[in-house]
Amino acid sequence: MSQMGLSAELGQFISSPFFCKSDVSSHGPELSELRTQAFEIIKMGLTDTVATMFAGRDEEVAKILFNILKEQEPANEPTRFLDHSASKLAPVPAFGTQLSVLNAAFLNSTLGHALDYDDVALSGHPSVVLGPAVLAVAHALNASGERALEAYWVGYEVWAELLGRESDPYHLKGWHPTAVLGTVACAAAVANLYRLNASLSTHVISLAASMASGLTANFGSMSKPMQAGRAVSNAIMAVNYVLNGMRASSAVFESKAGFLNAISPHGRVDLQSGAKCLSASTLLNSRLSIKQYPMCYSAHRVIDGVLDAIELHGFKSQDVVHVKAWIGPAQASMLRNPLPQNALQAKFSLEFAVACSLMTKRVSLSELNDEFVLREETQNLMKRVKVEIVQTVCPIDPAFSLHDRVLIQLNNGVEIDSGDIRFPRGNAYLPLTQEALKQKFLECCDYGQFSDREQSLQLYKKLTHLENLQSIRTLFSD
Repeated sequence: MSQMGLSAELGQFISSPFFCKSDVSSHGPELSELRTQAFEIIKMGLTDTVATMFAGRDEEVAKILFNILKEQEPANEPTRFLDHSASKLAPVPAFGTQLSVLNAAFLNSTLGHALDYDDVALSGHPSVVLGPAVLAVAHALNASGERALEAYWVGYEVWAELLGRESDPYHLKGWHPTAVLGTVACAAAVANLYRLNASLSTHVISLAASMASGLTANFGSMSKPMQAGRAVSNAIMAVNYVLNGMRASSAVFESKAGFLNAISPHGRVDLQSGAKCLSASTLLNSRLSIKQYPMCYSAHRVIDGVLDAIELHGFKSQDVVHVKAWIGPAQASMLRNPLPQNALQAKFSLEFAVACSLMTKRVSLSELNDEFVLREETQNLMKRVKVEIVQTVCPIDPAFSLHDRVLIQLNNGVEIDSGDIRFPRGNAYLPLTQEALKQKFLECCDYGQFSDREQSLQLYKKLTHLENLQSIRTLFSD
């Protein structure tokens, strides 16, 4: 660790990341190519997040939160945001309206996470918190698409830096990394958008660390997506507080009484090493994984295994005697509902994932409703699924086992073994085609009844060429 300490190193990175250069060409082709590749990954995440924001519009948590936040909006006086030059409002495109920047970011994040269909990386869901934060604040500041992409990148790297210091899965302690690490990462992204200096950036993330929370016990309830939204609003408020004079400790991340040690499952966290993000990027290695199924990502490998078995062997759900699935302990802690009684619970049920796959040969938004979950056939099939725990750890993401596996026994005595399943389809190491990504975007827009197909295509084009926008304010305008 350098003499300045981890907290100060992170503040230095946020204020002047090595990849944010005004003229990348003067710093060699390597940096220019790095930015190009990174921007493609980030645009994919932002595009997928906007899609899931539209798709989540009719979820009960979205309606409740929208009504609450509307009541908080001032009737006559503009909402005071971070500085007097900033816009006071930001779009909530799924509802075709605008709210104060803080409330818009809060609601958009909750919308994007409401169906658990948003992207995955770093033991959580980076884009559903970083995306709404940078888009809302960039709108407030009239920032360019390029600046929004850079700020997202800063937040991602801070998240990766913090996660990479921990040896054990946060989920097993009960922490929701999207809400906990995401609060600090979002605060870093917003501080970067405001071009805060290193000292103020350190105060921002240190203050955000005291505002971070989120529990896995609330998975399968409305609280889970709300936790993501609250991470975003707390992050923006941390910047607001610092800009208005509030200060925090200068050693929140390296201290034994600080953030990382406090949330560490077993105290095996690295508080000594220097910050890797000062000179290297994690984004191009860890990247983002795009979900193919609107369920907890911990179930996706098993879903793939069941669907592949059906396609290869052609059996029907009534032919199945029982199914055994092997997953890791952190995955099992998230898939906490063996016999769900509603769609929210079903999103965190491996038993439902298997039953749905067997019944419909797919797991889509059409099946994630209370009626389907409560069908007699669904409930009976779920009882035939047994979950086994394997004690291996994925070196890329400790929240997952190295492999998952599924074994299906049919009533004719045949056993179908998936073998070890390393990556689900859509994973960063088994990526979707560009056409498949576009199809998911359009399907989500249709599901959320976002205007017509032509407008959806126009928005898709803007998102996938975000670096060309001179102002984020043109993203959701005609």
